[in-house]
Amino acid sequence: MTERPPDAGRAFERLYEQHVDRVYGLCLRMSGNVDEAEQLTQDVFVRAWSRLASFRGESAFGSWLYRLAVNVVLHARRTEGRRAARMVPTGGVEELEHAAARRVAVDERLDLERAIATLPPRARLVLVLHDVEGYPQPEVAGMTGMALGTVKSQLHRARRLLRERLER
Repeated sequence: MTERPPDAGRAFERLYEQHVDRVYGLCLRMSGNVDEAEQLTQDVFVRAWSRLASFRGESAFGSWLYRLAVNVVLHARRTEGRRAARMVPTGGVEELEHAAARRVAVDERLDLERAIATLPPRARLVLVLHDVEGYPQPEVAGMTGMALGTVKSQLHRARRLLRERLER
């Protein structure tokens, strides 16, 4: 581990205070879950502290941190997806269909945040980064590792799905 100057902790604390609300908002919008967003926000700052030496100053610290946050959330999604794929439901198919029907009934009363949370993960990610956080499409492409054309199509898809959900 790289040795840090004695005042590094205080400097990082100031960076935390400056960015925690935006990082939490990003995590919340991407995850759609308050508890998960809190955990992800902690994970982002723990990872930021351990990788601080990799910040080269080529972009604003906030851009580097938000890219890191996106990566932390996407990693959590992949990990959860693998975990869910290994799980076997204990109820019958009818029980699963009933749960899905209940979820659709609840979704009919969506507000904007809940509507965003129902979007497919890639579409939600692009929408949050571009429309909510204000990053330009080329920067969203760089942050997510998607091609610019994919970012544009996912943004179009997200807006269309969001409009459909809010019109219910």
